[in-house]
Amino acid sequence: MKLMRQKKFRSSAAVRLVLIGRGYVARRLVDRSSEGLPARAGLPVDIEAVTATHRPGGSPRACGDIPFAESDALSALLADATHLLLSAPPGPEGDPLLAMLGVDGLRRLQNLRWIGYLSSTGVYGDHDGAWIDEDSPRRATAAVSIRRLGSEDSWLAARDSGLPVTIFRLSGIYGPGRSALDALRRGAARRIDKPGHVFCRCHVDDICAVLERSMAGHGQHAVYNVADDLPAPQHQVVSHAAKLLGIKPPPMTPLAEADLSPAGRRFYEACRRVDNDRIKSDLGASLLYPTYRDGLDAILEEEKTTGSFDDESDGRAA
Repeated sequence: MKLMRQKKFRSSAAVRLVLIGRGYVARRLVDRSSEGLPARAGLPVDIEAVTATHRPGGSPRACGDIPFAESDALSALLADATHLLLSAPPGPEGDPLLAMLGVDGLRRLQNLRWIGYLSSTGVYGDHDGAWIDEDSPRRATAAVSIRRLGSEDSWLAARDSGLPVTIFRLSGIYGPGRSALDALRRGAARRIDKPGHVFCRCHVDDICAVLERSMAGHGQHAVYNVADDLPAPQHQVVSHAAKLLGIKPPPMTPLAEADLSPAGRRFYEACRRVDNDRIKSDLGASLLYPTYRDGLDAILEEEKTTGSFDDESDGRAA
């Protein structure tokens, strides 16, 4: 069985992190651990990260992944896990790991100290631009968000039964290889004009820092919103990215004339401003990139350092 990455820290308190799903956030978290960055977030431990795949048919996504179909190998993997990060999207039967093991099966994992479930602020649905927090009503109407809401409920019930579950509702995820800069380079960026519409986002490194704080034992709540400090219209983000690249931004297109995909239309049907106070006051997280401007500026600087701006996004899992 091949490990994705491994980094040794000073402490002897070993963390064996098993990732269910290899989405953008999961990959970035492992990359950070290989560089020793979790120590900065209060996680000075030996950390070992291994991935299981939830993909249809059980086919591995990358070398070293353990397919769900290989139940013996997956059971051995989970038996040694101290931490589980779940980024696999829910299927028709709900969360794939819960569907496979159930609460009783998870309880039999003797070493398990932390379960992190990556959800989405999409479960809130439309709030007409109002500020929302973790206690706001969930008004999901899109099928994908309704599935996510159901998975949340299942994991919250598992927490009520005594499992160490924490749910993270992520806003729009962006970062190196997955930002308005990349969309502009591909010619895929658009500026849609819907007066009054804003959306929330969070840089992938700030998401990872929040996860690291929680993995290290900080925080008492079951649910955390993960977003930056500045809800903003999508067209402003694209305009700033174009300015950084020294190019002309795409023209503004009225929403009614935009001919968007179903996913794009859903994006503009919901408007909300996501309060992020809990990750600061309870988890003690400090955002490196509190606005999209900070985040995009940093991405461009990182690209200059690494000489790379490949888009690694697959759009399927966090």
